[in-house]
Amino acid sequence: MKKYIPAWLTASVCALSLTFPAQAEQSPQELQQAFTAEMIAEHDFTREEVEQILAQAELNDDVLNAIQRPWEAKPWHEYYPIFLTERRIERGVQFWQEHEQTLNRASKEYGVPPEIIVAVIGVETFYGEYMGNYRVLDALYTLGFYYPPRQNFFRSELGEFLRLARNENLELGELKGSYAGAMGFGQFISSSYHHYAVDFDGDGIRDLFNNPVDAIGSVANYFARHNWRAGEPVAIAAWPNRVDDMDSLTSGRRQQLTHTVGQLHEAGVDFVTQMPEDTRARLFQFEQQQGHSYWVGLPNFYSITRYNHSPLYAMAVFLLSEELRHAYAR
Repeated sequence: MKKYIPAWLTASVCALSLTFPAQAEQSPQELQQAFTAEMIAEHDFTREEVEQILAQAELNDDVLNAIQRPWEAKPWHEYYPIFLTERRIERGVQFWQEHEQTLNRASKEYGVPPEIIVAVIGVETFYGEYMGNYRVLDALYTLGFYYPPRQNFFRSELGEFLRLARNENLELGELKGSYAGAMGFGQFISSSYHHYAVDFDGDGIRDLFNNPVDAIGSVANYFARHNWRAGEPVAIAAWPNRVDDMDSLTSGRRQQLTHTVGQLHEAGVDFVTQMPEDTRARLFQFEQQQGHSYWVGLPNFYSITRYNHSPLYAMAVFLLSEELRHAYAR
């Protein structure tokens, strides 16, 4: 099937040619040839196998459109109401009750509280109800060969997906997920599935699509492997009423913890914590309809951003987890 290239993408490639030398450019066909050679040389695929797989893939304009308007681009006051709803909280409590033993076992084994695990699955897929409508193969093919801003990353994920399907006996052409190729209850990308998925029920299969037990264990394992600190808080409400230079506290890389608890106190940020003064921290500013709200993110906040780099995402997961914890205790 001939792949249709949208006009906006052709214009983007032309624009890039004004910045990069002509010899640095590679067409989608050239990129596919290089990808095929890599899968043959490094991952024991045959040329016929790779070419047959790529022949099944289709360029999806909806994927290209969706990646340019992620939810995390919204201001905070528009973003959080998507996730902090009564229905999501009620369904989360039901999910917690249904899988209480598994969640307790995962929390004991990995040190991650049940409410964080449930909140992540709730934000990602509404507890497994909405896992995505895009064929993963099409999404990764489209972004890997036709989305210059991040094509190297997505081409790597496509390679991971081919290996994952082979190793886990997955139906490569049938699997569906997000526009970015994330899959299953917890929306793992292929490399995360490969490295962090666990067989938590011991049946010999790591199934994140149909098995909530494996999904719960895998989310917990992901956080444990990204330095979750058991028993420590995630974020603390703050009031920077005495701060002279707000930009110095809130600027820099979006999710990095740029200061310590002591430094924020010294700078005039009011917040209450029992964490040691040398604990890494960062003042995060969230846009409201009028003004801003402020939170001090701690190491566990940073761990959540390893799942999704947006501070908005991390704050939504944290606040949902708090609502779930209170609702579950009633």
